[in-house]
Amino acid sequence: MSKWIRSKLPEFVRDLFRNFCQASLALEEQFRNFDDDGTMSFEVLKDLVGDEMDKGILWRMKDTAHHVFRNDPDNPLAGQFLDWALGYIFHETLKLKEDTYQKQKYAPWFHELFEGNLQQSEKHITDELFQVLSQTEESMRREIERIRFIIAKCRQLLPYYLTRHRDNALLARFIYARGDMVKSVFSKEYKGLMQAVYGGEPERLYVLASQSLRKGGWVEEARNAVEGALKLNPESRLVLQEKKIIDNWATRIET
Repeated sequence: MSKWIRSKLPEFVRDLFRNFCQASLALEEQFRNFDDDGTMSFEVLKDLVGDEMDKGILWRMKDTAHHVFRNDPDNPLAGQFLDWALGYIFHETLKLKEDTYQKQKYAPWFHELFEGNLQQSEKHITDELFQVLSQTEESMRREIERIRFIIAKCRQLLPYYLTRHRDNALLARFIYARGDMVKSVFSKEYKGLMQAVYGGEPERLYVLASQSLRKGGWVEEARNAVEGALKLNPESRLVLQEKKIIDNWATRIET
């Protein structure tokens, strides 16, 4: 692993996890729309993917995964799977985006043509071509199923990999600050995620978040994080040490 990547690894891991959560929610919203009425937004998918000049969440997630997993000296199997899976989500969404464009752009046009004043031979060729377009919807359904399946597997794989990042303060701060989003993505698997990363010390999440907030100058936010840790384990030496640092720091600021 290069020195630059090693120095940036906490940020890369935080960004990877954040992008996965954001992308999962955005994609699932589109998938539910498709389940309900067979429609998805091409513009939303386009923004999620992006392009070379303006990379979207999925593109950045794929690139960050390469930085994290392909430079891991331990090369864990969970990391190898995640590297492939996150890239797969990106490429499958590319295909879904193009199929959505075809359905959104040309399906209404074919309907309009077919209902118009066409000769019989023209209606026949229009109908034949429309059958091909109709198959696009089946392709979209299969792509959605595959993406949902891979996202579910990533939710299972991420806890295995993140055990090695239990001391990542930036990751802890993100989970603390965006807990509702993380819980929404992982749902019933959220407790397993927390157990895998922080083991029998759930208060560690709050202490690490406090440390990150404190170093960033966010005194009250850091204090709130410590209060959360105290509720979980008021006897923890780690928690009490962080509380003492914050209390002393706050006293110096006030004076």
